[in-house]
Amino acid sequence: MTSGLLNPINPLVADVGSPPIPEAQSWTRRYDGALGPLINLSQAVPGNPPHPGMLERLAATAGSAAGAQYGAIAGDAALRQAYAADLSRIYEGRIAPEDTAVTAGCNLAFFAAMMLLARQGDAVLLPTPWYFNHQMSLDMLGVEPRPLPCHPEAGFVPRVEDAEALIDGRVKAIVLVTPNNPTGAVYPAHVIEAFADLCRRRGIYLVIDETYRDFLPSGVNRAHGLFTGEEWRGTVIQLYSFSKSYAIPGHRMGAITADAGLIEQVAKILDCIQICAPRTAQAALPWAIEGLRVWREENRAEINRRAGIFREALAPLPEWRIESAGAYFAYLRHPFPEQTAQAVAERLATERGVLGLPGSYFGPGQDGHLRIAFANVSAEILAGLTERLSGFAV
Repeated sequence: MTSGLLNPINPLVADVGSPPIPEAQSWTRRYDGALGPLINLSQAVPGNPPHPGMLERLAATAGSAAGAQYGAIAGDAALRQAYAADLSRIYEGRIAPEDTAVTAGCNLAFFAAMMLLARQGDAVLLPTPWYFNHQMSLDMLGVEPRPLPCHPEAGFVPRVEDAEALIDGRVKAIVLVTPNNPTGAVYPAHVIEAFADLCRRRGIYLVIDETYRDFLPSGVNRAHGLFTGEEWRGTVIQLYSFSKSYAIPGHRMGAITADAGLIEQVAKILDCIQICAPRTAQAALPWAIEGLRVWREENRAEINRRAGIFREALAPLPEWRIESAGAYFAYLRHPFPEQTAQAVAERLATERGVLGLPGSYFGPGQDGHLRIAFANVSAEILAGLTERLSGFAV
């Protein structure tokens, strides 16, 4: 594949496909609105605005001279302290501010973690279907994204024995994403802990992306118990997104948690690719972590309610089978096995005004599925999917 430019560029970048969401969103320009407004279920975007108190603090910092200055490479001290205290409370462990770093979004946290752990020619296990930005990042770094298959009959939860069979001398890490993007699967704590044991035994790292941690099912308040002891420090790197939990995706706020020695190494990478995370949201978040606890719980309940309404909307349409759902997402098997997922998704967008993403965006063998991101539309809109999907034929 060539870049189309007169002078060649890095082929590891040139050979990566364009970001897929803009491609899918371009289909909607051909929808004529006949069935009502577009129902956009393509992107994991918070459907609610930030809390008014958050907006006030963001505005105050954005209008201050201090908010326009550089900050510490690994994040402002007040935020690292508040975040470490919150992690210690949730996971019932000992996590210090020095064990954390603040990043410009969780995608950047992932990129920095992969730069830390692997170099060109190495490999990382990614659960498949995978989050396409993870695969794109590894491809651009020259690191093999080695598929770790997650099967519908197992609820798209990866198996330790499958991972162990894929580990060789090139594999430097295993990535887990829970709740999962794209499937919505929530990995049981014992599975995550078994993966940590495997990584410890094989001398590789476990990278756990918990972007959607604050949208776990009701009654499930943490994804795992790894942080209750100290063994995690030689094995585990956790990633997180403030962007989703506080409805501030445009402010690009994420975090890495790892042993302080690893964070010192990560800081070298962060100094080169961000210098510091955005200061405006960093100033507001120490208050929000404690002050918006109830608000976050209300948002979690609402997202779980929307998942239920989505299931209800598709119940009269058994040909559209929900194979997994959780947090922001549902993974849907479409009823047209002779058609590619992209063809089905494009027709849904142009003819029915419903935009989901084709499973083919999320790795090999996914042409039978669509990914639905239901968090960014209201319950009332989700209920209208029954009518929109009824009688649809490719």
